[in-house]
Amino acid sequence: MSGTLNKVMLIGHLGEDVKMHYFEGGNCIGRFSLATNEIYINKQTNEKITSTEWHNMVVKNKAAEICEKYLSKGDKIYIEGRIKSRQWQAEDGSTKYITEIQVTEFIFLSTKKEADGMRHAPSTDQKPANFETPNTAAPENDLPF
Repeated sequence: MSGTLNKVMLIGHLGEDVKMHYFEGGNCIGRFSLATNEIYINKQTNEKITSTEWHNMVVKNKAAEICEKYLSKGDKIYIEGRIKSRQWQAEDGSTKYITEIQVTEFIFLSTKKEADGMRHAPSTDQKPANFETPNTAAPENDLPF
């Protein structure tokens, strides 16, 4: 295989509300943390262990505005994106590093607004074309068996 691939797929819960940053020219980005869990049983103690991994999410422009509007801490979301590492100089002169997931697609799996009976889903005119929900349903007459 001669090509490369940088693709991430995650399902997790927001660790915080989306934090927006606006720039001159109308562009914006949203940032939030996403928690994914691995649950397993320790064979020696028979204890249930939960290991949480935290991921830094970055979503841009219209998609960021949609996330800010509909998501809040604790909501469950499916994310597709790519890993991006960057560095910068802190005020004290030290070099800081961060690894982020640049979100390219997402699907809201549950939101607090839904749980409160206020089902808010973005209309298709609010979603950019590359943020459409994929059609994963198989046609009824096209079963493989």
